[in-house]
Amino acid sequence: MTSQHNRHDELEQRERLLREKEVEIRLREMEQKMSVNDTPFHQTVKHQTENSPKPWVKKLIIAGKLFALGVAALVAVRVASVLAGFVIMAVLAWVAYKLFFETRKK
Repeated sequence: MTSQHNRHDELEQRERLLREKEVEIRLREMEQKMSVNDTPFHQTVKHQTENSPKPWVKKLIIAGKLFALGVAALVAVRVASVLAGFVIMAVLAWVAYKLFFETRKK
């Protein structure tokens, strides 16, 4: 029984070694194919035309837009305050008219 068992173990070990060798051979073949079929590597660079705005020009444009927005906000606040003053004066004039100049009818 032990001789059959030893023989069986020996066969399994040989099969395992044979499989390992086959795997190594396949891996070597695959590596050779990969090294033969290596595609050339080309470094790419973004194309920049001479007409494209420089980074400082973009920042200047953004700063100009921000300045224009600030001026527009200040003008809007001034106009709103003048209109509010007119409305307040009109309400006061109407109240004064109602209190002092309108005839009381009873």
